[in-house]
Amino acid sequence: MALFWRQAMGSVRDLLPIVLVIVVFQLFILQRPLTELLPLAQGAVLVALGLTLFIFGLELALFPIGEALANALARKGSVRLLVIFAFLLGFGTTVAEPALIAVVSEAATLASAAGTIADTEVARELYALGLRLTVGCAVGVALVLGVARIIMGWSLPKLIISGYAIVVLVTFVAPAEIIGIAYDSGGVTTSTVTVPLVTALGIGLASSLRDRNPMTDGFGLIAFASLIPIVFVMCFGMVVAWI
Repeated sequence: MALFWRQAMGSVRDLLPIVLVIVVFQLFILQRPLTELLPLAQGAVLVALGLTLFIFGLELALFPIGEALANALARKGSVRLLVIFAFLLGFGTTVAEPALIAVVSEAATLASAAGTIADTEVARELYALGLRLTVGCAVGVALVLGVARIIMGWSLPKLIISGYAIVVLVTFVAPAEIIGIAYDSGGVTTSTVTVPLVTALGIGLASSLRDRNPMTDGFGLIAFASLIPIVFVMCFGMVVAWI
């Protein structure tokens, strides 16, 4: 319980500046009555409670599970199992991301309105599903690349610079209507579900390998998870345009 209350106080402290800014604007800029601050107070309490439970759950279960699985697979010495696990972890967590679901749904609606796809419910659902699966596969590939980097000791800056060079090149040939969606898709992959497990995987793997420093080698997987989906989604847009 001590850990829970410590997390609760931390959540309140983190939310306090945001609440203060909103209260100041409500009272002095917009000059709203005090009675309108009651829903704000209720919402702030619910947000603080939700944030506390979320962080508490991460520290209690997700981080230990991710690190334990990475350690167990590394001890087995099976690179194939580790690669399969990394891909499935990236794919599964990304497909379940609420932020990604919202983005692809909106993208499908706008694509049908712009004439990119047929203006039917089936076409919109297929387009949204295709985007979700594309981004999920991209994050799976990103984690496989990240795992290979940790095992082989490849340079993270060189890989990231090379990756963004590819992003720039593909941007010039991708359809204009998919570019914004692609860049946003790269951002929504690093959200509430994906980040904790991906971070735990990298740290756990780097901790279990000799000559690997968790501080310098354990991080970086999230960078790949943000980068590679951009390329995959732009390629998805080119395929849809050709079809």
